[in-house]
Amino acid sequence: MSKQPKYRQVADALRREVVNGTYPPGGRLPSESDLSARFDASRNTVRAGLNLLVSEGLISSSQGLGYEVRKHEVFELNASQFENLSFPQSGDAYNTDVTNAGRRPHQTFRVELAPASEYTAQRLQVEVGATSVLRFCHRYVDDVPWSTQATHYPEWLVQQAPRLSDPGDIAEGTTRYLAGLGIEQVGYFDEIATRMPTPDEARLLEIGAGVPVLLWTRTGYSTDRPIRCTVTTFRGDLNRMNYEIGDVSARPQSEVS
Repeated sequence: MSKQPKYRQVADALRREVVNGTYPPGGRLPSESDLSARFDASRNTVRAGLNLLVSEGLISSSQGLGYEVRKHEVFELNASQFENLSFPQSGDAYNTDVTNAGRRPHQTFRVELAPASEYTAQRLQVEVGATSVLRFCHRYVDDVPWSTQATHYPEWLVQQAPRLSDPGDIAEGTTRYLAGLGIEQVGYFDEIATRMPTPDEARLLEIGAGVPVLLWTRTGYSTDRPIRCTVTTFRGDLNRMNYEIGDVSARPQSEVS
């Protein structure tokens, strides 16, 4: 006899059935009363087991509609090619990558002056609180919230590249725009971390309980100093990143990372 609490036995059994496809993405689980009869458990016990799966991000609950298996159509981003100007682009890197994947991109913008936080000031090598231009993008793939991106540019750079403070999109992408002014990004330093979302992140990305976010911080450099710090926040359940380092020409194109 299992020594696990009954609600965990319920969760374990349903988890296996979600993973093996008994209940496919978008499919609904049986009602609490039906599960109570199946597992010979009270509705409170069944509800506790279901809530455990909700917290793991496997299922979602809607009042009056029961429990549904979450859909996970993952978008794969090649971070080593992202913003690489040697690759053909149609617009900026985000639009290019999403379109090339056969998906539909959409994004909204906000541009404002903002004091550099300790996090961004350290990376831009400016004083904490120094004025920077923040370009904030709320991005979608197939109308599903995909990421938010906050890019901070130091004030000295904006004086040389005034379109950075324009409220709308820079159609060719900011990296290509800067390169056209002779301000070339010759390298970048990436940092990747995970954590649970803040309330604002959960709202903007429509993240359910138990789903973490993936934080990707990219600091871009010219030949002598940093020119921007970009913090991209992804939904952890809908995104996967990869890098190509060295010669990977032998890698099959269909290979899954």
